[in-house]
Amino acid sequence: MNTHQRFRFALWILLSLSIFASSAWAGVRQLDATAMDQEPLILTTHVGLLEDPSRALTLVDVRSAEVAGRFRVEQAASASFALGFTRSAYWFRLDIGNSSDQALNRLLVVDNPRISHVDAYLPDEQGGYRAWRTGADRPQTSKAYDNRNFVFPLYLAAHSQQAVYLRVESSIGLLVPLQLWSVGGFQAYEREDYMARSGYMGIAVAMILFNLMLFIALRERIYLLYVTFVLCAVCALTIKNGMAPDWTLFGLPLNSNVAYYSGASLALSGMLLFMRSMLQTARLLPRVDRWLLALVALYLASPLLYAVALPQVSRVAVVVNLLTAFVMMGVALACALKRQRSAYFFLAAFGLLILGGATTSLRAMGILPTNAFTVDGLQIGSSLEMLLLAFALADRINVMRQEKLQAQARLLQTQEQLVQSLQRSERELEARVAERTEALQVLNSRLETLSLTDALTSIANRRHFDEVLAKEWKRAQRMGEPLALAVVDVDWFKAYNDHYGHLAGDSCLQQVALALATTISRSSDLVARYGGEEFVFLAPATSLASAQGMAEKLVQSVAALALPHVRSPLGHVSISVGVTAMQAEAELPLQTLLQRADAALYRAKALGRNRVEVG
Repeated sequence: MNTHQRFRFALWILLSLSIFASSAWAGVRQLDATAMDQEPLILTTHVGLLEDPSRALTLVDVRSAEVAGRFRVEQAASASFALGFTRSAYWFRLDIGNSSDQALNRLLVVDNPRISHVDAYLPDEQGGYRAWRTGADRPQTSKAYDNRNFVFPLYLAAHSQQAVYLRVESSIGLLVPLQLWSVGGFQAYEREDYMARSGYMGIAVAMILFNLMLFIALRERIYLLYVTFVLCAVCALTIKNGMAPDWTLFGLPLNSNVAYYSGASLALSGMLLFMRSMLQTARLLPRVDRWLLALVALYLASPLLYAVALPQVSRVAVVVNLLTAFVMMGVALACALKRQRSAYFFLAAFGLLILGGATTSLRAMGILPTNAFTVDGLQIGSSLEMLLLAFALADRINVMRQEKLQAQARLLQTQEQLVQSLQRSERELEARVAERTEALQVLNSRLETLSLTDALTSIANRRHFDEVLAKEWKRAQRMGEPLALAVVDVDWFKAYNDHYGHLAGDSCLQQVALALATTISRSSDLVARYGGEEFVFLAPATSLASAQGMAEKLVQSVAALALPHVRSPLGHVSISVGVTAMQAEAELPLQTLLQRADAALYRAKALGRNRVEVG
């Protein structure tokens, strides 16, 4: 060994000792990149980690002796750094060397396309650092290597050591899987990775086209809803995987975390709408269905919230998404318990999807480790969901075909019965005509009765009342007898309807009508529904005092029902009654009686309701 060689060797030894001492002082472990196969090297226990709560540290700061000593090294091996939902920036330092006689090329991979900002500082040939500033919230063209993840090429000269720095910051959960790859190994992995994602896209496109054809053929809205959901889910997964085009949307890159969370919300709203249609929740679970519609509205509005405050609400959004998944499974289980056929398929298909989404969300929160199932859980679950749902759609078509066959069989049976009936018709024609004529008379009688009866309350309707009122008015004129009329109104009924719903409102009217019919029980009197929440009773040959007494009993009867009414000052359903009685005279029009009763009713309302006023 000549003098020049000994000098170079001594210089290399001193440089190595210096770097080793500096690394040992900082707590960062030296990594030799010489011996690597096709598999990646997980860097969790090889890099130093430094939290920067102020997000103000620069490369010069972290390389200073004061700050370098604050880097810490993870002791437990794991696939990634799960840093949670944090507003801090984090610095990573990797001391890497090449002890071989040949220069090496390696790839430093940050295997998470959802990190908002990733700044890499790589040593250059002049002894300085070149900065790569990329991330999900920056354009794709800022990447050092064209890949859906963040990949940085490292050039390691023979017998060299260097320190690589990474700075990461995110508006959502911060998960940092760091890997070191050989170039050949990563390229092989890259091909398999893109092939797997292309396979998912193929399945999704096939399901979209299949359901579009079903929608065109059958004109059923459920297939269009499913297509909408799949499109939103595919878009959200494309953004999640960092594979969206390098476009901007309202000034933000399409691959940004705002676009990702917004896409996930739209996909969930599409899934909720599809689930409502598939499980028929409006019929089976009407109250739950209203909450599902509220969730849909929340998810449709959430992109605006993400656009202005994603860092503040990202953790809440993940929790809401998880709760929504459990709500959907609970709804499907409730429908399955009601023996809703589609619910069984939904539980199987969407259960896998929700499980995959839950593993992805729990990974983002740092609860589950990083592996193939948690990284691509949503994509795997979505693929299985689409395959299983294909069976559900096939079952739906099969059920429709069976129903059609059954309808055809019933039609053939009916035709055979018709032929037999025609063969007997000559012998039975006269008897049938007589029987049908009698039946027609009975039906006409029933129709006449129905035309005079209120369908909801089963008492006389407005038409019947008008006819009887006209007859009784003429009769009172002939006989010179008084005719009493009362107009009844249910107090605060609109507020009751708004609070309890129309079904409860109908039930309330039925009970009031029953109390009216029971209290006004004379055969000569007529009880009728006048319209909406108004009722009337007509009492021929009845004085005003007697009619008032009948009205007072009616007020008490309705109060005794004790129907709860939280919007009423009384706390229960009540009625107001306007009563009048007058001697029918030839020169007085019939409307006078109605006008006086109405005027009395308005006074009863004005004086506090739940009372009888005479006019």
